[in-house]
Amino acid sequence: MPLREVNGVRLLVEESGSGDPLVLVHGSWDDRQAWVLVEDDLARRFRVVSYDRRGHTGSEDGAERGSRRDDEDDLAGLIETLDLAPAHVVANSFGASIALGLAARQPELFRTLCAHEPPLVSLAADDPAVATFGEAVPPVLELIGRGEPEAAAREFVEIVLGPGAWDMMHEAERATMVANADTFAGEALDPAWADIDLDALGGITVSVLLTQGDQSPPMFARIIARLAAAMDNAEVRTLPGAGHVPHATHPAAYVAVISRHAAG
Repeated sequence: MPLREVNGVRLLVEESGSGDPLVLVHGSWDDRQAWVLVEDDLARRFRVVSYDRRGHTGSEDGAERGSRRDDEDDLAGLIETLDLAPAHVVANSFGASIALGLAARQPELFRTLCAHEPPLVSLAADDPAVATFGEAVPPVLELIGRGEPEAAAREFVEIVLGPGAWDMMHEAERATMVANADTFAGEALDPAWADIDLDALGGITVSVLLTQGDQSPPMFARIIARLAAAMDNAEVRTLPGAGHVPHATHPAAYVAVISRHAAG
């Protein structure tokens, strides 16, 4: 897989398929392998581009601790370098925060955007469910700081996906999370990691699909409701039986949702 230099770092990028360009943006703790169960099906309809975000697995990190703005600039740079604009963009979790943040700044890079459960907790900071999540993050960062990335990853997974979720994950998935723990800590230390410019988002004409799972922690529904209220062109879709990672648990249904939105 080739390394592409974007904004001074080399990112691991993979392409497959042909057709309209579609970029996949993974979340925290993760890498491009998160999309493995949906990538082949999407490649039957689209030119699919997936990549490891900076500091994740096969991609380089910057000389200094990065910010979400750096990830947004990387996504923009990748779209421009590969001549993908305007591209369909599909993003999960913190990747969805990145994609929404870039769409607010450079909507011309997007043809459509499908964002699943961005953890933009500043949008619902007064909600008890969001406050509980905010209180749970510092202990995870403390474990990482003490050199206990596996314990930190386990705790985070069980906060977001539920008790017992860590033991149900494949060994390779757990290893990826442990390897990327330090990068998660850097993301969480960015003062603006959970913020978004709702006024700028409200002005874009890009077709946005906000998805959520009916088995996800309730805070995501609160956040998505705030985003949807701010955007005239946003549609909300709840995925039955799914949680925070529908591309892993309900790949066929998720591909169908993505494809319909892009076609529309």
